Amino acid sequence: MHEYRQVLLRLRAGESDREIARVGWMGRRKVAALRVIAVTHGWLDPATALPEDAVLAPALRARQRTAVASSLKPYAAQVSAWVAQGIQGTTIHSALVRNHGYTGTYSSVRRFVKRLDAGRPRASCVLEFAPGEAAQVDFGQGPKLPDVFSGELAPTWVFVMTLAYSRHQYAEIVHHQDVETWRGCHARAFQWFGGVIERAIIDNPKCAITRACYRDPQVQRAYAELAEGYGFKISPCPPREPKKKGIVEAGVKYVKKNFLPLRSFRDIHDANAQLREWVMSEAGNRVHGTTREAPLTRFANVEKALLKRLPDIVPLPAAWAQVKVHGNAHVQFQKCLYSVPFRLMHQQLWLKATATTVQIYQDLTLVAQHPRLKRPGLRSTCNDHMPPEALAWKLADPQWCLTQATTIGPHCRALIERLFAHRVLDNLRAAQGVIRMSKRFGSQRLEAACERALAFDAPRYRTVKHILEKGLDAAPAANPDAALSNVYTGAGHFSRDLTQLLAS
Repeated sequence: MHEYRQVLLRLRAGESDREIARVGWMGRRKVAALRVIAVTHGWLDPATALPEDAVLAPALRARQRTAVASSLKPYAAQVSAWVAQGIQGTTIHSALVRNHGYTGTYSSVRRFVKRLDAGRPRASCVLEFAPGEAAQVDFGQGPKLPDVFSGELAPTWVFVMTLAYSRHQYAEIVHHQDVETWRGCHARAFQWFGGVIERAIIDNPKCAITRACYRDPQVQRAYAELAEGYGFKISPCPPREPKKKGIVEAGVKYVKKNFLPLRSFRDIHDANAQLREWVMSEAGNRVHGTTREAPLTRFANVEKALLKRLPDIVPLPAAWAQVKVHGNAHVQFQKCLYSVPFRLMHQQLWLKATATTVQIYQDLTLVAQHPRLKRPGLRSTCNDHMPPEALAWKLADPQWCLTQATTIGPHCRALIERLFAHRVLDNLRAAQGVIRMSKRFGSQRLEAACERALAFDAPRYRTVKHILEKGLDAAPAANPDAALSNVYTGAGHFSRDLTQLLAS
């Protein structure tokens, strides 16, 4: 109204629409429309005083364009009832089209619902917490720091747990938001405070809540075990309502805007060392805008003594995951592979991972246990978990073949050595096949077959098998002298001297 009064004074002074528009209060068309209203009501007469705002406002409001009637007017009562039931706008539009032949667009429904919400005031109240009653927990975006394994810059997150009464907080920079990190940060936060709160108010991250729901959320199994061990309750916020944990939201913002800027970090350990020092000095001793006290002072004087004692036996941090057995009788957890009995292939199992061990369960039965692997790509395999044929191949290495051949006889060992001495082929399977023929034909016959194959300079699996199947191992050696003459003496392999040639 102040601007309207100033424009009316300029109109009384005789200024043109262009001159008034040049000031910037309103455009020429709006000034011209105002001039018409002023002339109609006699406001431009310098001899009379300008009327009060209560008189100007109705006259100016009357000139505004009347809003177009909504196409939902015939269904206003029904739509209002649906909105009161919490039904979405897209569902309302589909029902109107399907049941009432509505021809309007979804935008009309959205505008109508928006007007209903605008006319419904939404009041809020400040949540009050008693000392030791609650802590609010959240993650925030952190700086990029070198990865522990690769050394390359990787994104990080800031874990923040803020006590709702004193506003004292625990903060830690981490590389992951997985279940193991979430549990570990909680345990270190309770050690930092020297006690445990009654309940933890959290959002709905996957590391804590597997199914977000307003009334029936499902808690991550590992997080539930931690809460049971430390004796606190989990209080997840309703989906899409972060205001119910506004204390930690402000705490995360405070860390991001007051600690992270204009600082340099060598690695994540240096960053956390600086963060702890900052929390105990600058952040903990500032006068909080809401409590009007320093968080450390409020915590030390009131809240610390009212926290619950830490458990005598700290629950072992463990992460649970449902895994599927691959065709190679291994399951995968955090990019590492662990073997299970091959009979469980393609089944769903439960995996429990601690800092040092990995246990795999079928229902309630422990079926495998391995040491925890840290570097991605590593594999832990128990030989008893493998199928017999795969285990036989894995264990029957060249040294095993030579040892078994020695027990059979010298000719068998010599033949195996010739197989492994081949310049091109890896004859491990051939050597294994020769050794296994002792079960079918016996060690004596296999030794004789190897002797005959060596006599004819044919140390091959197929030759030994042919000799045994045809029974040639029992036949006398064909011309042993000729076999001895095959020994290389410097001449060609099939060459004869002149005396032998003339004699023949």
